[in-house]
Amino acid sequence: MTDYHIPKRLRPDTISRKAGQRPGSLALPENALAPRFFLISYGPDFFLEQEHQGYDSLMHTFREHPQAKHWLDVRGYADVPVLERMMADFQIHPLQMEDIVNDYQRPKVEDETDRLFIVSRMIEFNEEHKLEDRQLTLLTGPNYVLTFQSDYHDCLDVLRDRIRSGKGTIRKRPVMSLTHGILDVITDYYFPAMAKIGDYAEELEDCLFENPGRQLLTQILDLKREVVKLRRTVWQERDKINELLRMDEEVIPAELKIYFRDVYDHAVQLMDLVDNYKETTSNLSDLYLSNVSNRMNEVMKVLTIISTIFIPLSFIVGLYGMNFSRENPRGGINEWNMPELYHPYGYVYLLTFMGLVVTGMVYFFYRKGWLSNK
Repeated sequence: MTDYHIPKRLRPDTISRKAGQRPGSLALPENALAPRFFLISYGPDFFLEQEHQGYDSLMHTFREHPQAKHWLDVRGYADVPVLERMMADFQIHPLQMEDIVNDYQRPKVEDETDRLFIVSRMIEFNEEHKLEDRQLTLLTGPNYVLTFQSDYHDCLDVLRDRIRSGKGTIRKRPVMSLTHGILDVITDYYFPAMAKIGDYAEELEDCLFENPGRQLLTQILDLKREVVKLRRTVWQERDKINELLRMDEEVIPAELKIYFRDVYDHAVQLMDLVDNYKETTSNLSDLYLSNVSNRMNEVMKVLTIISTIFIPLSFIVGLYGMNFSRENPRGGINEWNMPELYHPYGYVYLLTFMGLVVTGMVYFFYRKGWLSNK
């Protein structure tokens, strides 16, 4: 898997400053990167790959090979004049360009007369156990695919390697095959993120039986929120692919439908996995509460046993703490007022009796199985 860094999504305060602006306004994120232009031109017996230093150089090479198929990849948005030129050159609607630069859109597809506008989300589960995703926007044309993304690195290097090497049939098929390849790779890279989530959930489950503290509950609830967010994204990705499958053959050629159906099958598998993880995280929360309750019950059982043992001892001590006088004020002895207090071994007898009471109660609890943790 390609190691790539995904920048933070737009902060809520950044988004809120867009309120009230004219639709189609290009309000760039504060952390937007300077654009870099990559072009892969290919055909059955032709291949050209180059990073261009500017937009003019990119368009010159693009127009120089009208018979080839092209993948124009723009990474970074921090140049409004260039974005406006691209809108004119590729007939991109201002509202679509607004969706491109404000990269917090949900996965979707828009079918126009001769092209598609597709929004996808690339997913990564990082080392801090947080779900990070960023947007890749894709526009198709008669002989090109135009992609936009906010970062310089992505998960599509495996697809680029396939085009470079000429493996498979992507060079021989229509340009829509490149669209399928991009969507297929993005969908496949959901599975490693799912595997990391599953491993992390198993770690939390093991910790539940070792040290179920409040910090662990916080981690479980955080994971549950991440899974809910992932489920929402996967659901939208699945609907997007399903919508592509329903399009006419003039948009998606018949020979490519089976490949898009394969991507849809992967999306369905992802949906099943994320539903399973959603149930797992809910079970972890219940298991935590049950574990804490059991530990509290164990503590209460110990305290109850200790209190029960001391009840008869407290009674005996309280009984002998009554201040009944042995000597009668009118003279003589009150023989029934605790005569054992004056016995030479009364104290020893009393301690022995109390010890026998404690021993008998502990033995009784043991026979009942109340002293066992099982």
